[in-house]
Amino acid sequence: MDRTLEKRTIAKVTRRLIPFLMICYFVSFLDRVNLGFAGAAISKQFAFSATVFGLGAGIFFIGYFLFEVPSNIMLDKYGARRWIARIMLTWGFVSGATAFVQGEYSFYAIRFILGVAEAGFFPGIILYLTFWFPAAYRARIIGWFMVAIPVSSILGAPVSTWVLTLDGLGGLAGWQWLFLIEAAPSLVLAAVVLGYLTDRPAQAGWLEADERKWLSDTLDEERKHRESVKKFGLAEALTNPRVLLLSLVYFGDVAALYGVGFWLPQILAPFHLTPMASIGALAIPYIVGAVTMVWWTKRSDRTGERKLHVAIPAFVACLGLALVPLVGDPMAKVALLCVAAMGIFSMLPVFWTLPTAFLTGTAAAGGIALVNSIGNLSGYVGPQVIGLIKDATGSYDGGIWFLAACAFAAGVIVLLLGHKPEFEKVSGRAAAPAE
Repeated sequence: MDRTLEKRTIAKVTRRLIPFLMICYFVSFLDRVNLGFAGAAISKQFAFSATVFGLGAGIFFIGYFLFEVPSNIMLDKYGARRWIARIMLTWGFVSGATAFVQGEYSFYAIRFILGVAEAGFFPGIILYLTFWFPAAYRARIIGWFMVAIPVSSILGAPVSTWVLTLDGLGGLAGWQWLFLIEAAPSLVLAAVVLGYLTDRPAQAGWLEADERKWLSDTLDEERKHRESVKKFGLAEALTNPRVLLLSLVYFGDVAALYGVGFWLPQILAPFHLTPMASIGALAIPYIVGAVTMVWWTKRSDRTGERKLHVAIPAFVACLGLALVPLVGDPMAKVALLCVAAMGIFSMLPVFWTLPTAFLTGTAAAGGIALVNSIGNLSGYVGPQVIGLIKDATGSYDGGIWFLAACAFAAGVIVLLLGHKPEFEKVSGRAAAPAE
């Protein structure tokens, strides 16, 4: 095998796709979690209880859940370029419309519609990356793509804090400006996607002929290898026990991710930190998570091991979260949230190497979407549970322990998945050396 050709091709595809997809996901995640920064102002203006806010934050994921699988099947049918552009256009309009909610029920409605609009984006990108990157590169590539999550929180904190200072400008509240301004990039990117993305390697005029051939042949060989072990139909993938167990694993990690993301600003609010200290406290866990994520995914690709690279971070996340309520100092809380972030973010990209290791074609489109949709239901459950516990006890402690339990359960389930080849080592070819 020509390693020079391989390295040249992967480097070119990475440069072409990953920075742009990171930007798209950055905008997506920013539009999804900006509610965390606007939450205090919205709750004050409309007198929302923690339960009401938690329901509004989480109901997004009901719409997301219901339309996730159909959306990903449509992407597989019509191509990523057109379908991702459609998703970004609709979620941009809906996210901007959040600025005009009038109370509890319109808040619920717009959050549900936003979930419907965005359904299929993330699993569509995961599926799209399997069209371009061999299995041995997948953890680090998904890791680089998902760095957009912590980056959106790092950059989102100062940007969102600044936008909220526009309160009263043009007769609009600061939180209204937040939704209007942060919706604009997705509308612009929707048009860019149509002209920039390429659906498949065979259509990539920006690759040399030998690069297109090597990549297409390699991916085709991997697909045939997986299908020689077992070729799943769509219905079979959607009911497969391994797919359903992976959905529960993802549920646990996403519960921790969104629970912290939605509530961290309000958890730190009672400490009355200065604006700069508050921005730093919000950003530091995400910086630590981003750095750890990149290192951990490269390690997984270098060793070819997958299962323990998912389970160990889950337990690290559990430990960090479980200790947060036991300390009173805000900086100690931030330090423990850094530990939790290391686990949460390290687990996410390596996790996605598991379903993509044995699903292909339409089964991959449906199976990946199902895992993501069930996993993201925790984005509904997590904020709801934290809100209910906060209203009942006056403290966030019980809710944080619930998130720790979710992370722990995710780690245990991974270890119980059994000794399937795709859960142990990269199958079909040797793991590529980490760059």
